[in-house]
Amino acid sequence: MPLTKTAKKELRKSKKKAAVNFVFKNNMKIAINVFLKKIQKWVAVDQKDLQDVQKKIDKAYKKNIIHRNNAARKKSLIMRRFNAIEK
Repeated sequence: MPLTKTAKKELRKSKKKAAVNFVFKNNMKIAINVFLKKIQKWVAVDQKDLQDVQKKIDKAYKKNIIHRNNAARKKSLIMRRFNAIEK
């Protein structure tokens, strides 16, 4: 447990930031999983679904929740899967 006043404040700030980060990261993960499940079950997937997933990944990257390379890897994964079903 923090002892000083500033350490207590930092702990409060850290908890708030972790909660916000969790929301963005969780939304991104859910969007990716839903997209991949749709592809796996042969449900019709269009360009709008792809853009929604990419938007959530970009938002998480923009807010420094995930690293640039991680975002690029995730976008590459969904693009490869999307292009595979297009053929």
